[in-house]
Amino acid sequence: MSKIKPSQGAPYAQILGVGGYRPIRVVPNEVILEKIDSSDEWIRSRSGIATRHWANDEETVAAMSIEASGKAIADAGIAAEQIGAVVVSTVSHFSQTPAIATEIADKLGTAKAAAFDISAGCAGFGYGLTLAKGMVVEGSAEYVLVIGVERLSDLTDLEDRATAFLFGDGAGAVVVGPAQEPRIGPTVWGSEGDKAATIKQTVPWNEFHVGDVSQLPLDSKGEIKFPAITQEGQAVFRWAVFEMAKVAQQALDAAGITADDLDVFIPHQANMRIIDSMVKTLKLPEHVTVARDVETTGNTSAASIPLAMERLLATGQAKSGDTALVIGFGAGLVYAATVVTLP
Repeated sequence: MSKIKPSQGAPYAQILGVGGYRPIRVVPNEVILEKIDSSDEWIRSRSGIATRHWANDEETVAAMSIEASGKAIADAGIAAEQIGAVVVSTVSHFSQTPAIATEIADKLGTAKAAAFDISAGCAGFGYGLTLAKGMVVEGSAEYVLVIGVERLSDLTDLEDRATAFLFGDGAGAVVVGPAQEPRIGPTVWGSEGDKAATIKQTVPWNEFHVGDVSQLPLDSKGEIKFPAITQEGQAVFRWAVFEMAKVAQQALDAAGITADDLDVFIPHQANMRIIDSMVKTLKLPEHVTVARDVETTGNTSAASIPLAMERLLATGQAKSGDTALVIGFGAGLVYAATVVTLP
């Protein structure tokens, strides 16, 4: 039997650069209230969200990704040609094939980089980061571009009082490359498929295609609603607050640090109440900077962590070399948490 030659990359991996893109249009709660019976005060008290960004026709999943990626590549100090792989996490690219990652890789000017999409909802960035780390250490790519991008405005039911105010659009990207010491810790990740129905698409694409008005949800005009994201809010809240705090603690333990060693906490920007509850449960010290980008960006699913990371660094609330705990969680239900050194 022939022996396969072992591959070897860098001893460790790190995030070298980060970039973000938020659509031009800013949508305040007042716009959301045109379609639902609620109030700005109620929306803020339940979610902490005041505004969100919605993409226009030109701000496609690919276009937003390219903008964010260009910034991340420049921040990393490398050329696009050096990117060996592109990983895109999204649930809002509506073409089953080809993967949007291939278009992004081409338009960025990579040298025929490996490119593929993943679907892990709000945990997608953490999944992509884990894959990128593995590729760099294994030696299949020296530099990997990880993108979280969503146009969730396309999947929002504006007549659903429970979710109409939650979602926003945007793209965040990081470049992962070689390191001489650990700068991305072990990933604590998993799934709880028995809770899959708590966050889901209202109608599968094949049922929507058939268009049976007797079976599909209708809007106030009696027309078939486009498929949207729906959730069981209380069930998701309880799961996120109680179970994800445990996962976050496991990520700290796996990295060999405590909450006192942290400089920054970047949870998925789902809801301000969830963020506040996790901070309390984890007993984070006052010196830890907590990302609260959800207030002005809304829930952008896979894009939320890199967007929040980029804003913290850009505004000086965090700095290069800081130790950050990141955790994503959402539809699936899936989750991923790790400790990283900020670029």
